[in-house]
Order: sequence, then structure tokens, then C-alpha cells
Amino acid sequence: MTSFWNEQDFEVFETPGLKERMELLTERVRPKFEELGKFYSSFFSAVTGDEFFPHVAKHMRRTVNPPNDSWVAFAPYKRGYKAVPHFQIGLWNSHVFIILAVIYEAPGKSAMAQNLLDEDALAALPADFMVSGDHMKPEATPLEEMSGDELNKLMIRLRDVKKGELVIGRHLPKERAVNLSEDDFKEFAEETFAALLPIYKTLLQKEKMPQR
Repeated sequence: MTSFWNEQDFEVFETPGLKERMELLTERVRPKFEELGKFYSSFFSAVTGDEFFPHVAKHMRRTVNPPNDSWVAFAPYKRGYKAVPHFQIGLWNSHVFIILAVIYEAPGKSAMAQNLLDEDALAALPADFMVSGDHMKPEATPLEEMSGDELNKLMIRLRDVKKGELVIGRHLPKERAVNLSEDDFKEFAEETFAALLPIYKTLLQKEKMPQR
């Protein structure tokens, strides 16, 4: 069996130096993100009815510090993804993340958070899904370890605090990821995205979005 991810992919993020790490990232990991970008942009276009576009991280603004993670994002906008809820597949040195995110740059996030509060939308997700309030950190908390009050506080922070964020999905530890074939990995990712799609639709409920 040929695995989709390998140890060398994760070791990229332990390579010292911006130039050296970016060269390895471009050589080893980015082609996989580009492949996943084509595959899942078609997947999201089919299941949502909106045309989705892949956005592979380029890390163009970095001049000193090398990136600690990288990703491909999916959104129904060609020019960017940060201003809207978006899906991602990415790597830290410890795990693969497959997520739905609303980050601080999304201008409609207060209304989106209220949608989640009104619908109690996260309750139906499987217990192995992870939740975080900061897309810049690798750590996240399993849903099964969070109380309803803790989840509500996260949604309220997303709604009321400018830097409030929501990152939700699944983590695939490196040790497991390197033993999955391409078909097995894509099946895992597709199952994850299928479970996240109702959350995505709740975030974007048109009747609750503010008028532009």
C-alpha cells in the first residue's frame, strides 16, 4: 500500500530556516494540496450548488519566521476565503486537520455565531470532532470533553469579540495518517466534510444574515 501522507511531509515543519522550509514545503507538500484542491473543490461545488475554488497557502508575507502549518482552503470565492466560512485540509508537524473555520476576518461572523446559538448546531456532530477558538494554534478540544456551557461561551465569543473564531473538524494524528492510502484518506476527509456541511449551511442562513 502507498500512503497519501508520509513522514517527510510532517518533517517539513521541523526544518529550520524560512528558505529551507519553504523549498521543502513547495517540493513535498504543496503538490498534494493542489491535488486535494482540485478534488474537493469539485466535491463542494456538487454538494452545495455553488462553485467552490481551492486556495493553496503560499505564505507570501513571511520574511523571517517559517510557517508552522500549511493548508488548502475551499470557498465559493475565487479571490479569497478568509472573509467567509471555509473548509480546509492542512498539516501541522503532529497531525492533519480537516476543518470548517470562521476566522476574525469574516465581517458577518456575529450573525453566523447567532445562527449556531439559535440552532444548537454543533450538538449533532460525532464526539471525535475537535473545536478551537484560534486557527493559529494546533491544539483543539474534543467535543465530547466540552459542556454545553463551554460551547455556548465559544459561540458568544465568536459573536461578540472581534478576535473570536471557530475552528471545528477532525484531527488525524501523524502516526495514523502515514498508514492511510489515498482512497482511505479521501474517504475520511469526505466523511468529515459531510458532517460539517449542515454547520456550514446553518452559518449562512440567508434570512438571518444582515443586509449589505
